[in-house]
Formats: sequence, structure tokens, C-alpha cells
Amino acid sequence: MRRFRLTALIMAFLLALGLGAVPAAQADSISPDPPGANDFTCRPSAAHPYPVVLVPGTFETMAKNWSLLSPALKEQGYCVFSLDYGVVNGVAASGPVRDSAAELGQFVDSVLAATGARQVDLVGHSQGGMMPRYYMGFLGGAKRVHHLIGIAPSNHGTQGLIAPSPAGMVLDTTATSTLCQACADQYAGSAFMAELNSIGDTVAGPAYTVISTRYDEVVTPYTSQALAGSPKQVTNLVLQDYCPLDTIEHDQAPDDPNVWALVSNALLQVGPADPSFRPLCM
Repeated sequence: MRRFRLTALIMAFLLALGLGAVPAAQADSISPDPPGANDFTCRPSAAHPYPVVLVPGTFETMAKNWSLLSPALKEQGYCVFSLDYGVVNGVAASGPVRDSAAELGQFVDSVLAATGARQVDLVGHSQGGMMPRYYMGFLGGAKRVHHLIGIAPSNHGTQGLIAPSPAGMVLDTTATSTLCQACADQYAGSAFMAELNSIGDTVAGPAYTVISTRYDEVVTPYTSQALAGSPKQVTNLVLQDYCPLDTIEHDQAPDDPNVWALVSNALLQVGPADPSFRPLCM
């Protein structure tokens, strides 16, 4: 039987749940809007025609994941939006990834209806950088997405941990999927990962940019985050190729100014990020 380590974070909410049954994922927001996000009166400008939707990672709320990048993008002139998804027993982004992708689709529809835009740019962290690929590839989302930018995305699953701190406790996949289906879905070799990548890493239409860090201790190996595709559609960036002294790890990657610079460059492109761009490393 396949086994893996249960993380400290899963341990904490496992105790809080009292090992109870987990209901279906809910679409309700469980956190406040990040600064600068979810102004549904915002209208995209000619300079920034695509609303930016920020998609959190596993166990992350929009408020925590995007408290710094959201206002930075708003200041640059973007219409910025974000959501909580996959909420199970009050725990964000822990439900089945397929269901979360459907929630993302509903949210994108609401953003497009409010702004009058034809497409959005998606910026996602971890699960939030991978899950939109299911929306785009299986739920008709490709025509609604101009660009997917993944920050440390779990594109091919992880051979390591879903959350940073190992608790030393071992559970089989069946038990853990009851507590966090998103965690089970994101393990390399899972049925979900096989389905997600059965159609290839990309679909026609959207551009793809992946931003990875060599110090990622969660989605491992970090090279598994890269997507295969034409350079006209896909750019894979490794942070340390641009800022060698930057040792940021998985969880804090969305808060890193050097990552922001790479995201901003990607958002300015017609296609994927320009790999020749060099940020002013901080």
C-alpha cells in the first residue's frame, strides 16, 4: 500500500475535525479580500486589458497568499481578483481538485461578466498554479484564459510534502484523501495527475509561464513543475537563474519581490514570459 508522510498542518486540522467525515467542498469565501482585489466595478485599461485572477495554494486563503502581490498589481494598473476555493470543514483549497477547478470556472465567469473582458490572466501558487490547467483542459476554460502563470505549481505532482513541515506520522492514501483530497490528488502518480496530464501539458490557446525555485521543499523535485511545450507558448523560469542569491522556498514564493518582477514581466507579454528579461534582484 502506498504511504506518505502527514504534514504538521494536516495534523492540526485533523485534530480540530475530530477525525470526522468531510463534506463536499464549498465555494464560500472564508477570508477577507486581499488589498486591492475584488473591485467588481474595475474596468480593464487598454494597457492592461486582461483582469488578473490570483489563485491560492493548498490550505491557503486568498487573504494570506496574496496580501502583498495583490496591491502591487493593483498599483500597476491591473484589475485584480481572487477567490477562496475547495473549502472543506473551513480548510481552504483542500477539496478535490476537479471540484475546485469548477469553482474557478464560475469565478472567472463572474469576473468576465463584471469587467466586460473576454479573457483573464491567471496567477496561481502551488495547487493554484496547477489546478487551472484542469479548468482549461477539461472544463472549457481555455477560451477564457489568456495566460496562466504558475508560481511553484504542482504540475506533475510531488514526490515530497504537500505542506512544509513533516510531522513524522505515516498514513495510507485512502485515509489521507478523506482528510485532504487535494493533497492525495497532488502526489506524483495519483489518478488525478494521470488524468490531468493525459492530454499533454498544454492546450491550444493560452500562454503558460512557470516560475520555480530550486529551494522548493514541497513540490519536489522542483524540475517537475516545468511544462513541455513550444517556446511560443511556454516559458519555464527558475528563479535562481536570474537571482542566484535568492533562497526563497515554496511557501513564501508569492511574497518574494523577485518573483513579483517575473510575474509582472509575464503579464506584459502577448505570449509567455520573456526569458531574456532580467529583474533587479533584491
